[in-house]
Amino acid sequence: MDDCIVRAVTGDGAVRCFVAVTTKMVNEASVIHKTSPCATAALGRVLTAAAIMGSMMKGENDSLTIQIDGGGPIGRLIAISDSKARVKGYVNNPLVSLPLKNGKLDVGGVVGHDGLLGIIRDFGLKEPYVGKVPLATGEIGDDIALYYAQSEQTPSIVALGVLVDVDLSVKAAGGLILQVMPEATDEQISNLEKMVAGMPHMTQMIEEGQTPEDMIAFVLQNFESYTMETQTTMYKCDCSKKRIERAVRSLGKAEIEDIIEKQGNAELTCHFCNKTYVITKKELQVMIKQ
Repeated sequence: MDDCIVRAVTGDGAVRCFVAVTTKMVNEASVIHKTSPCATAALGRVLTAAAIMGSMMKGENDSLTIQIDGGGPIGRLIAISDSKARVKGYVNNPLVSLPLKNGKLDVGGVVGHDGLLGIIRDFGLKEPYVGKVPLATGEIGDDIALYYAQSEQTPSIVALGVLVDVDLSVKAAGGLILQVMPEATDEQISNLEKMVAGMPHMTQMIEEGQTPEDMIAFVLQNFESYTMETQTTMYKCDCSKKRIERAVRSLGKAEIEDIIEKQGNAELTCHFCNKTYVITKKELQVMIKQ
C-alpha cells in the first residue's frame, strides 16, 4: 500500500477525519537515521502527525514544524511538513532504548513528559504562529490532542502507531486525526467516541491491508454522507549545497577565515537526511571576497 492521507468531511460539516498510511515514509526515516526500535516508533509518530497536520494547510509555501522535548533519553524530536505532506525529521539520540512496557515499545518513556510540545506554523507572514502546551504523556498522540484542545479549542481524537518488525524494518505505520466542529451534536460526538473506542489499533488494521477509506467508513458509519480527498505523503529533505553555502556565508568573514585556517575545507552534514556537503577552501575564499 502506497503512503497517503485521506481526508473526509461529513455532509453536515460536523466532523472532519484524516487517516494516513505512512509505512514507507517511516521506514525510510529509520534507515536514514539508523534508529533503534524505540526511536523509530517515536520519530514515526511525530512524522505521521506532521504529515497529517501539514496536509491541512492551504498555501503553496506554508510549513509546519513539531518540536518535542520531554526530558527523556531520546532528547528533542523535530518533524517538518509542507502543505503537500512532504516531511522530514530527526531525533537527538537515534539509538535510545528502554525495556518493553506492557509488551510494547515504551515511547512515552524515551520521550518523557517533563517538557513542552510546540507547533510552529509558518504562513509566510512576518512572524510564524507558535503554540506550546505541556506534555501530558510523551506518547505523542495524546499530547497533540491536548494541543488541539488547549491552543485551538478544537476537540480532537489523535491515534498514531508504528509497528517495528523483528528485522528492525517498519511493518506498519499510520495515524488518525478526528476533529469535531461546532456543528456537531452531543449524539454525534457520543457515536464517534464509541466508534473510535471500538477500532482495532492503527497498525493492526494497516498490517491486515485495510485502507484509509476502510477506516474512515468504519468511523463515520453513522453519518449519512461524507466526501473524501486523497493526498500522497513521503519523506523528502529539501537540503542543497546552495542552502548550506548560505548558512556558511551567514557566519561572517571572521568565522569563515577561522574555518580556512583550522580546517581548510568546511564539511557539514544535514540533520534531516545525513547527506554531507563539502565546501572547499577555494569556495570559502570566494565567499570572503564576496
